[in-house]
Amino acid sequence: MTLDGTKLYYLHDPMCSWCWGFKPTWDIVTKQLNGKIRIVFLLGGLAPDSDEDMPLQTRDYVQSNWRRIEETIPGTKFNYDFWTKCKPRRSTYPACRAVISARFQNPDCETLMISAIQKCYYLDSQNPSNEDVLVRLARELGLDAEKFRFDLRSEKVSKTLLTEISLAKSLEMQRMPSLSLQTGRELKAISIDYLDPNYIVKQIIS
Repeated sequence: MTLDGTKLYYLHDPMCSWCWGFKPTWDIVTKQLNGKIRIVFLLGGLAPDSDEDMPLQTRDYVQSNWRRIEETIPGTKFNYDFWTKCKPRRSTYPACRAVISARFQNPDCETLMISAIQKCYYLDSQNPSNEDVLVRLARELGLDAEKFRFDLRSEKVSKTLLTEISLAKSLEMQRMPSLSLQTGRELKAISIDYLDPNYIVKQIIS
């Protein structure tokens, strides 16, 4: 049964640490909702474009956040080699635009690109703030790498990202990850349990 006219918005960022921790539960939720409800992914854009190295204070904060997530969500893994192998920048907009660029080429590759970015960042100690890393991921997904690079730099993709950020604000989605159920003009915030997918699904289909 499909809930016609109903949308579930998922606000995320591929470089959001809590979204990474939420991924196993979210994957189960999407499987349980498959064919029953339309799921719309919205990119929140944690941090705008920057060429500056991440300040030491911010590095310490992010690493402490990783440790907190590992303690809060058992089974979540982070590769801390990232902090010595890469030159971190507080810039997630490129990764967000990569998700949109993948979606434009092939809608089926949207979630694949999200997963690829998360894996390369959190497990493989690579920096998805860098364009060359994102283009390589696109190529590995079977996308047209040059078209992807062009889209990544395009005004169309940049505007799409800003539109999604604005839409999330209008839906009063203020943190990542967030879920909001829209039925007609009615909005319902869905509480997230990082460990219990059934708790989430019951709020959506009740």
